[in-house]
Amino acid sequence: MELISSYNLIIEVSVIIILSFLFNGISKKTNIPAVLLLIGLGIILQYVLKHYTSDQVDFFPILEVLGIVGLIMIVLEAALELELKREKLIPILKSMAIASIGLGASTWAAAYILYYYIPEMTWQSAWLYATPLSILSSAIIIPSVSGLKGKKREFHIYESTFSDILGIMLFYFLSGKFDPAEDTGLVGFGGNFLLTVAISIVASYAIILIFQNIKSQVKLFLLIAVLLLLYAVGKKMHLSSLIIILIFGLVIANMQLFFKGKLAKWVNFEKAHQIYHELHTITAETAFVVRTFFFVIFGLTIAITSLFSVEVALISTLLIASIYAIRFVLVFIFEGKDILPQVFIAPRGLITVLLFYAIPVEAQIASFEPGILLFVIIGTSLIMTFAMIYEKKRSSKALKIAENRGVGSIKWKAPSVLEEKPE
Repeated sequence: MELISSYNLIIEVSVIIILSFLFNGISKKTNIPAVLLLIGLGIILQYVLKHYTSDQVDFFPILEVLGIVGLIMIVLEAALELELKREKLIPILKSMAIASIGLGASTWAAAYILYYYIPEMTWQSAWLYATPLSILSSAIIIPSVSGLKGKKREFHIYESTFSDILGIMLFYFLSGKFDPAEDTGLVGFGGNFLLTVAISIVASYAIILIFQNIKSQVKLFLLIAVLLLLYAVGKKMHLSSLIIILIFGLVIANMQLFFKGKLAKWVNFEKAHQIYHELHTITAETAFVVRTFFFVIFGLTIAITSLFSVEVALISTLLIASIYAIRFVLVFIFEGKDILPQVFIAPRGLITVLLFYAIPVEAQIASFEPGILLFVIIGTSLIMTFAMIYEKKRSSKALKIAENRGVGSIKWKAPSVLEEKPE
């Protein structure tokens, strides 16, 4: 049976997108991350392919491209929702602190576990392998927290976005240590960061001022093409390209803040806001499609048998335990007693997979089981699921109590005016 033909591919792609839409509906009702259902679908398709054909298909190039585009769309989608207001400064700084400290502490703990339990693992490689396992997945978190209250939802959007960006920067800084030609040291890395920020700001202003004057109806995909080009060229120049996407999203989402004084005369806010709203829609749609195929193809590539290894289970359990122990301490310090469900929302996902496949050959350890990756992704996603279900039940219970509780009242009697009798 020919599975890969023109019409069959159209049918398969269409069915996967329809199923992904249904998975999103199931996710909203049950709080089970749609990502887990997509990975499960990929695993099922893996066995279907094995049944009908013995040919080995190399999905990695497709997975890598989908991962990069998906990452760009997810970060842009998150940036478009971030409001830079004075009252938001403390929540943003707090989220950044938790993301950065959590990333550093989780990476150190994971590196120690990998170094101790995997014999061939060097300390340098352990840090590189530990970094993807320590990055929060905005691809899973942002769609999953839509039902939370405003402050908690914003906290997770900020934190997961910062974790993505900081984690990617840390990964490429560490991977540069394995290639002397790319290793610029801490000073060079800092200069690289500042250069990226400067280029990002200039590019963001230029894009908005140019695109507001384009009258064509197909300019949004042109805009996305420009952003993809900037990202790819930035990576070739060893810049922190994701910052370009983040800063552009922040500038276009907060134009009143960035275009003040004389700059305000250059921008047509009505046209620019129209671009913003249309970009918000198309980014969300594109992120949905890319995320769908990334996790389905990831499910097609994983070896499910590796999950049943005792060594994989032991190492993965220790990694998950370290993630939540560190997170509990950090969230408690910064948020106080109100730590539910935030402390349990720490899934790993798209970036974890993407960076794992980007580990340079010089740093790769043959004895590292890829099953650890899958175990941690599934484990952290399931823990988030149970936490979200508990939060939903708790919120529903509190709402019912509030509705059933009678509001006290007293009878009101109109005052009477007594006429004074003449003496």
